[in-house]
Amino acid sequence: MLLEQQPDTLNDIRIAVRDVCRKYDGAYWRALEKDGSYPEAFVRELTELGWLSALIPEEFGGGGMTVTEASVILEEINRSGGDSAACHAQMYIMGVILRHGSPEQQARYLPGIASGDLRLQAFAVTEPDAGSETTRISTTAVRKGDRYVVNGQKTFISRVQQSDLMLLLARTTPYEELTNKTEGLSVFVVDMREAGDSLQVNPIEMTFNRHTNQLFFDNLEVPAENLIGEEGKGFRYIIDSWNAERILIAAEAIGDARFFIERAAAYASERVVFGRPIGANQGVQLPIAQAYAHTEAADLMRFDAAAKFDRGERCGAEANMAKLLASEAAWEAGNACLNAHGGYGFAKEYDIERKFRETRLFMTAPVNNNLVLAYLGQNVLGMPRSY
Repeated sequence: MLLEQQPDTLNDIRIAVRDVCRKYDGAYWRALEKDGSYPEAFVRELTELGWLSALIPEEFGGGGMTVTEASVILEEINRSGGDSAACHAQMYIMGVILRHGSPEQQARYLPGIASGDLRLQAFAVTEPDAGSETTRISTTAVRKGDRYVVNGQKTFISRVQQSDLMLLLARTTPYEELTNKTEGLSVFVVDMREAGDSLQVNPIEMTFNRHTNQLFFDNLEVPAENLIGEEGKGFRYIIDSWNAERILIAAEAIGDARFFIERAAAYASERVVFGRPIGANQGVQLPIAQAYAHTEAADLMRFDAAAKFDRGERCGAEANMAKLLASEAAWEAGNACLNAHGGYGFAKEYDIERKFRETRLFMTAPVNNNLVLAYLGQNVLGMPRSY
């Protein structure tokens, strides 16, 4: 969907988000990277203006927006030169509570998340030994009276220090006792303000603005009332959140791609070498145009997936394809932009090398593109399981 052809509601969102992002320009993000700080002021303002509570229903103080609308918010942040990774998780993580939590849990958590009094940006799923094989996680949650006792470890868990609450996927039935290996996992809300020494957080030095950690649980007690939905059905709840995540990540990648394309086209039109703009040379111009075409195609898949999600239709294939195509388009656009700028593309003041590093992650996380292809091969094309 070309930008000029989009509904007025989406264009209004774009304009409003751009106005916020102008205050947080490249200099702001470069300063944060220099000392590894979290973009606290940026996240706080987005929260106060209601952008991060877009998907929370109005009855709980949120914006009551669709995934289509929420995706535009994140797209515009990245298109402006910012990085939605600092705050995007709050949008899709809360969906587990919204769709599978009890009315009491929704009333307890969602209004605080919407207002900013509570931050839920950490989702503890991945483990060192299990990796992408989520059904083989080994962190346990054992029921003892009115509490569950959690032991184990997680890795690559982002924004733990910047969150009050964390969603935790843990094993409540031993793997060996299961017939259906997708069962036996449960989701809990962990209030990290009450965890004390039972939760050890070890930061992992990663690329900028990921704030990633390794977690160790040592007899962490979680009230039984913090169990989301039914015990043993947590893997299904996690999968349910993945489609929204894929769509929102695709939108961020598209935002990155547009950042690169707009910067590249402008620079190629202005930079004069050998008496002519470098953009007049097809070796410079055509890769930028190719990246633009691929970005627009990926954008159509993003909107198709988002529309199906908003209608409550199955959209696993579309959501995964949107993430795949958008991440590849962003990487292609980043390379075209960097090539057009030459040595200047590596100068920090241009922000291109920073965005170049940021956008590469989308091909690897939150799901590797090879796994997306394997999903499509097996579940859409009907070929034998490859993993």
